[in-house]
Amino acid sequence: MVTIKVQNLIDFVAEVFAHSDSSPEEARRIATYLTTANLTGHDSHGVIRVPVYIRWKKMGSVVPDQTVDLVVDTPSLAVVDGKFGYGQTVTPQAVRIGIDKCKASGLAAVALRNAGHIGRVGDWAEMAAAEGLVSVHFVNAAGSLLVAPYGGVQKRLSTAPYCVGIPRLGQDPIVLDFATSIVAEGKVLVASRGGKKLPEGALIDADGTLSEDPSVLYGPYSAEGPRDHTKGSGAIRAFGDHKGSGLALICELLGGALTGTGATAPDRRFANGMLAIYIDPKVVDTSQFFDGEISRYVDFIRATRPVAGVDAVLIPGDPERKMRADRTKNGVPLPDDTWAAIVNTAREVGVSEVSIQRAVS
Repeated sequence: MVTIKVQNLIDFVAEVFAHSDSSPEEARRIATYLTTANLTGHDSHGVIRVPVYIRWKKMGSVVPDQTVDLVVDTPSLAVVDGKFGYGQTVTPQAVRIGIDKCKASGLAAVALRNAGHIGRVGDWAEMAAAEGLVSVHFVNAAGSLLVAPYGGVQKRLSTAPYCVGIPRLGQDPIVLDFATSIVAEGKVLVASRGGKKLPEGALIDADGTLSEDPSVLYGPYSAEGPRDHTKGSGAIRAFGDHKGSGLALICELLGGALTGTGATAPDRRFANGMLAIYIDPKVVDTSQFFDGEISRYVDFIRATRPVAGVDAVLIPGDPERKMRADRTKNGVPLPDDTWAAIVNTAREVGVSEVSIQRAVS
């Protein structure tokens, strides 16, 4: 395991993207969002993605420094085309449009199509919550067949994330953010690179056997080599049996089909689609009841007597806050295989050995 100081990691990852045709501003933005995912404990959406992003850029699947197109523009609704730009560049543009429309109208919806990998969806819920807005996000990944629907063994769904953000006065927002599969694909990636092992039965092979072996999804791979989910014989399982599978279908239809990105299919170019709905509580909550009721109910939930072996009952965001504080202070731990893959990518794009050594100093 290698532990990298937060600022060192941001600087190093930014240098990788700056050497791969991104502007300095975009390179630092991508690096900051990826590192933030690690800080919150979502290593699956963190810097482990660097080799994947650079590979996609070399393939032409993602385009640096894109400015979105506004395809539909009404007072409360927008359709935004990300033109396959990096998600960390085009998504904040789309979210800003939604925030501005919501503040003007009290309610807004934005359909983002053709975005590069948008990373941790909770980032965008937090961006809206920082402006005092509730947001709901349905996301899919066109071209990313990873998950078997309930009762099946073949890949038919993306991991289809779902996210809700709720602002709180003077406190961190409540953010619920999860893949509709037992694990996000990034967690399989982390496990394959020497990180945290997968939960029991997270994967299913073509013969119906449950597994925790990443090779079921990726096929045979070397320690530092690429991972290709099209090469494996099996799939990730949807969480919660028919419930998770059904929610994944809804995310595909709203985040994919409705936005114009397309529900996932084997012949589609990779892109995230996101349907986001924004609500201004100040417009709905004329009696100023909402925030106080949140506090009352959160306290009620946290006061639940825990089962044996559990220290306390938590709400969404509690583990992330604890992890962020720890890693901000002590640095971001990365498995040796993960760091080696990032360093190899850095060398491929021309980052110097001096910069590589500086990152771990």
